Amino acid sequence: MKKWKSSLLGLTLLSLTASSFAAPQELDKVVTIVNDSVILQSDVDAMLKTVQMNAASQNQPLPSNDILTEQVMEKLIIETLQLQQAEQFGIRIDDTRLDQAISQLAKERQMTVPQLQQMLADNGLSYAMFREQMRRDMTASEARTIQVRRRINILPQEVETLAEQLNKQTQQGVKYSVSHIQLRIGEDATAVQRDEVLNQAQELVKELRGGADFANLAYSYSKGPKALQGGEWGWMREEEMPTIFADQIKSNGKGAIIGPFRSGVGYHILKINDVQGLETISVTEVKARHILLKTSVILSDEGAQRQLEQTRQAILKGDQNFADAAQALSADPGSAANGGELGWQTPDIYVPEFKDKVETLPVGTISEPFKTVHGWHIVEVLKRRDVDRTDAAVKNRAYRILFSRKFNEEAQAWLQELRAGAYIEQPEDDNDQG
Repeated sequence: MKKWKSSLLGLTLLSLTASSFAAPQELDKVVTIVNDSVILQSDVDAMLKTVQMNAASQNQPLPSNDILTEQVMEKLIIETLQLQQAEQFGIRIDDTRLDQAISQLAKERQMTVPQLQQMLADNGLSYAMFREQMRRDMTASEARTIQVRRRINILPQEVETLAEQLNKQTQQGVKYSVSHIQLRIGEDATAVQRDEVLNQAQELVKELRGGADFANLAYSYSKGPKALQGGEWGWMREEEMPTIFADQIKSNGKGAIIGPFRSGVGYHILKINDVQGLETISVTEVKARHILLKTSVILSDEGAQRQLEQTRQAILKGDQNFADAAQALSADPGSAANGGELGWQTPDIYVPEFKDKVETLPVGTISEPFKTVHGWHIVEVLKRRDVDRTDAAVKNRAYRILFSRKFNEEAQAWLQELRAGAYIEQPEDDNDQG
């Protein structure tokens, strides 16, 4: 998740500590205790000053000081609670990830990093403090994402229903050039004869996907109404097609071979020769395998890293087989039973560190050990391929919409629960209230 990105600069500016502003005054004091952490008066003062500075630069009115102070305190409490969660998970944003995020942030604001530094300096803000607060924001965001993901359950039928709605919106005005092969089954056909027709249909699909000419096969085998035209139906909108065609087309792109599928008269095979008005989507899928070790009271970070490096060296020398090592060592039961293989996947499904590895590793290369929120890994990219994922992209879009809706709802609920279960105290100060 990168939900922090769009407003990160503003949030970071709002969260800079008091050392960004000057003048040491009276001794700093604790204004709020949050479990085993504290919020200092300097934290509150710094954020108040930054809010006021930003509001003045944008001619934006602010609420009364009492309300503004309350809002600032609430933000600091919530941030502190999330950072405590991050510490429990062992989440740490290293300098490389931080520098990449700052570079991306500057780019989105059409600045260079030096220009961003100058902008901060012009507003009296320390770049070093900005970096560390940005690290805090990213750390809190990652902790929130990990926890909230566990609370989200999206049913397949929810995705299918929304995907169908999205498809109907995108299908308006789309035209398809379609070819068709029909293999007929007689009304009195035996079970053996029906199976023979199905086997023939499956063999034709195999030939078509191997590059066979559709028209030639339609002339030779089709019993459909367009057999003498090589199976070509010409250009049609979805609503102009036979229902059995429209039910199968969905959002498949140019060149798709669909079928065989059954109707009352037999089996059908479709080919989408061309599409007008529909954006097709091609994505790169990666087939990879990995070995995962999880740390525990018995296995430290250093021990897991060392064990994986030893395994990696043994595989590279030919003393050990990757699949055997995965079955013996990997703490990912789903892939370990399959020799560590994760199947064909788009890299976006993986956590950031794993995604980066499978996107950048040359095929056949085994990575050095690296850490994610799941543990320590080594990974090997076996193959890459470009595939038409137009239909999958619509489902992915539907999933992202549903996830975003539920994430926002569950994130708010989680934060409320986190706050309700926390020990929060504001120490009395005899000098307050004159």
